[in-house]
Amino acid sequence: MIEGHLHHVAYVVADIDEALPSFTERYGMTVSVREMMPAQGVEAVMMSAGPAGVELIRPTDPDGAIARFLASRGPGLHHVAYAVDDIQAALTGLAHEGVELIDAEPRVGLGGHLVAFVHPRSGMGALTELVQDHHPAP
Repeated sequence: MIEGHLHHVAYVVADIDEALPSFTERYGMTVSVREMMPAQGVEAVMMSAGPAGVELIRPTDPDGAIARFLASRGPGLHHVAYAVDDIQAALTGLAHEGVELIDAEPRVGLGGHLVAFVHPRSGMGALTELVQDHHPAP
């Protein structure tokens, strides 16, 4: 069993600057991180929302997974993310339980956190992300 807490929910949008006021003005959120992520083919923004966050993702690669998601489903909820203390241990445990992983190994995500995704088939139809906020000390 993974013991974690809600880290963030993420929405795919066509234009981050157009979508931001819906969160910053309407709900009073503040932007904590904004960066281009060429390896994932996206631009992403993380906003503070109490102890958790809200992420906006805009595709930058027209052939990437996020662009395909936006084209087929339109803007909207993309994934739910949970914070874990040890992402590698969490992935090992999930794999041992037969959970279908998209990422068997963590990768660097927004803000330099380690991230990995669980396939929607193993997440009650929802894409699930695991996030380790801090890299372990070498």
